[in-house]
Amino acid sequence: MKSQQSTQTMKPATAAKKLGVYLPATPAEFQEGTVTRAELNQLQAEPPAWLRDLRRTGPHPRPVVAAKLGVSIAGLARGGVTEALTTEQIEALKAERPEWLEKERATQAEVRKETARLKERDAERATRDGQ
Repeated sequence: MKSQQSTQTMKPATAAKKLGVYLPATPAEFQEGTVTRAELNQLQAEPPAWLRDLRRTGPHPRPVVAAKLGVSIAGLARGGVTEALTTEQIEALKAERPEWLEKERATQAEVRKETARLKERDAERATRDGQ
């Protein structure tokens, strides 16, 4: 006898994270229920108006804000940004170019450069050791 497979569900916070949106800005019905894997896939494939608007104008969660500014999440915190920001606020910060943002962007660029250097070094070692 086969047991019936249960539908995989997730909390709204998890679904919001996977969708890249700020949970408190989502509709109440989204925040109050659970989301099935099928519903999440449907939201990703055919986003409703509220999801398209949130992705376009925000407010955006910190990982999205950090990516749009080109800094790390820790860099946001060091810069004093602890709340979700709208696209307009992000663009204003980019235009304003505060000192902390320039410093964090430079730090992030160094981290990326070092990561690339290490990846290249490891690839060379793997090639050399494989021969």
